[in-house]
Amino acid sequence: MHLAEKRIPKELNGEKMATRITVLKKKEFKNPILLTGLPGIGLVGKICVDYLLKQFKHEIIAVIISDAFPPSVHTQNALIQPIQDEIVYCKIKDQDFLFLAGPVQPHLDVRFGGSMEHYEFAESILVTVKKMGVKQIFTLAGINIGEQRLTVEPKVIVSATNQKLVNQFKKDGAFTAKHDGLISGAAGLLLGLGKEQGIEGACLMGETNPSLVYGDHGAAKKVLELLSKHFDWKVNMQAIDKESQGIEKAFTQLAKQLEEQHQHSDKPGPDGLTYVR
Repeated sequence: MHLAEKRIPKELNGEKMATRITVLKKKEFKNPILLTGLPGIGLVGKICVDYLLKQFKHEIIAVIISDAFPPSVHTQNALIQPIQDEIVYCKIKDQDFLFLAGPVQPHLDVRFGGSMEHYEFAESILVTVKKMGVKQIFTLAGINIGEQRLTVEPKVIVSATNQKLVNQFKKDGAFTAKHDGLISGAAGLLLGLGKEQGIEGACLMGETNPSLVYGDHGAAKKVLELLSKHFDWKVNMQAIDKESQGIEKAFTQLAKQLEEQHQHSDKPGPDGLTYVR
């Protein structure tokens, strides 16, 4: 029995599902590749996908809503809309790409939801994109390196469903993690469940700090640079480069302040940052 069959409720093939995906436009794709960037640590994946969608002409082809999303609605210009994620289509250099983008995914804190919601969310997306012909998925995310992020230039860490993809991304400049770890949420489950269904893929993780609740543009820039090299994209990096420089400048100042505090106090310094704008 597959992992998906063990975890996913039978309702997935019946009437009721927590995740509901509405396809707005039915299109024929040629070997489409899915890239995902939902909110996570340092907002690295979300920043990457949002930035790419500003660079390339695109169209929304499906919307995703889920009972596992926060119990809220979005308001803009006094109008209420459901909170939703989107599947977005781009054609870049004769290659079809789909992007999973949006402001939410099921909550990773078990106090606010169960693990089943994550499996059902990921499986629902896989069912939809498999029908669109997806055979490759690349998830974009962040990886926590703690306060090291204050003083070192972030790297991109790769984990993949096969060694061939690992080697390809290492050739592009990615690194592999020194220790075993976990990839939580959609960034991990889309790859794990997808592998069981014959879909290959990789997770590209920019080194970051979980305290960066406003986003780590420096780590996202590194992931974007690697993607651009891998796919031979021409991406205007000017805007994210400016944001990245602002983050790194703030890090330098903060690292200096922490060092001065340690020198003038016998008390241990703070465990981490509250936030960095």
